[in-house]
Amino acid sequence: MVSSSKIVAVVSPDAAPVKRMVQDARDKGMLIDASCGRKTKAVIVTDSDHIVLSAIQPETVAHRINDADMNEEEKANEE
Repeated sequence: MVSSSKIVAVVSPDAAPVKRMVQDARDKGMLIDASCGRKTKAVIVTDSDHIVLSAIQPETVAHRINDADMNEEEKANEE
């Protein structure tokens, strides 16, 4: 799991600049492979420059982040 407040970007792994970013993170030891051996469908960039590989579609990740943010706002409004 990744804290939604730490996520800077969620991108597709297909573009050449993203592939370079993933390789650089791998070389620096800043890569977290959370794809569980499946095909990487999303690359999550965090504010600490860690790169997380995910087997979930970028759109799905974005929706889950938005849903989590909405739930936090609702809880804050209740207090």
